[in-house]
Amino acid sequence: MDRMPEILVIDDEAVARHTIEALLRGSYTLHLARDGAEGLALALELRPDLILLDAMMPRLDGFEVCARLRADPETAEIPVIMITSLDDRESRLRGLSAGVDDFLNKPFDGLELKTRCQSITRLNRYRRLVEQRGRIENLLEALNESYGKTLEGWTKALDLRDKETEGHTRRVVDLSIDFARTIGFEKERLEHLRTGALLHDIGKLGVPDAILLKHGRLTDEEWKVMRLHPVYAFEWLSPIGHLATAIAVPYGHHERWDGSGYPRGLAGTQIDLLARVFALVDVWDALRSDRPYRKSLSERETIEHIRAGSGTHFDPELAAAFVAMREKRLS
Repeated sequence: MDRMPEILVIDDEAVARHTIEALLRGSYTLHLARDGAEGLALALELRPDLILLDAMMPRLDGFEVCARLRADPETAEIPVIMITSLDDRESRLRGLSAGVDDFLNKPFDGLELKTRCQSITRLNRYRRLVEQRGRIENLLEALNESYGKTLEGWTKALDLRDKETEGHTRRVVDLSIDFARTIGFEKERLEHLRTGALLHDIGKLGVPDAILLKHGRLTDEEWKVMRLHPVYAFEWLSPIGHLATAIAVPYGHHERWDGSGYPRGLAGTQIDLLARVFALVDVWDALRSDRPYRKSLSERETIEHIRAGSGTHFDPELAAAFVAMREKRLS
């Protein structure tokens, strides 16, 4: 339920204060101040939606009160309606110079007072909503930036641990987005792919160093442990709702089109599209990189490897599109 707009009435005449209170009660939360000094203190404390300000008050008149309100950043944006018996041009110009937003002549008409208050509080409420939305958007942007840096930090930790694949994550992220744009991915799906690519090997943090960093071939038992890394990724990331779509990449990029992959042995379109796209990029980068047990393949050799895996390792339509993209850039 929306809160009731708050109005601060600053007037040294008790009759005027109580008349306004009687007219506006039920539509607004009202606060009454008997002089300018009390009004300034309440304005700073309450930050009301509107101030109804008497022009002629002893010691601190309405013009000075308004000027002080405008000079303080905490109260500078509060709308002010000056209620005055002065209707000469000079007084109005003085009020505008002090920062008055609107004027209401004494004796005032009750309906006019209500209409003016309704109009200004509605506009002020809209302005506050816009400001609040801007603050929320800035907060979300900051949170997203922090979130992205956290994910990148995780992947850098893995790259530092596994020197053999250092730089692999950054390359596959860039190439994944490049390929996905080529085949027409929309913005939201691109972001899920980017996140999934960043996290694709995060499960390897659960693989012992003796296996992950082994230079020779892995034994059958060691392969069983290594092939658990997509499961580790799923177990770690699935509680994070924001990753519900992106998690398909770390969980499914070792599945194969013919069902011979791991960890679940999925086949064909059972494998999530993001994982099928990323599988091509992951294999491409692995083959194009040197390893202790082999030299990198040439670009032409890697293209032929991808083509040969179409329909067995890779989604045939995606493989054809990926090969076409690489060949176009090779020519």
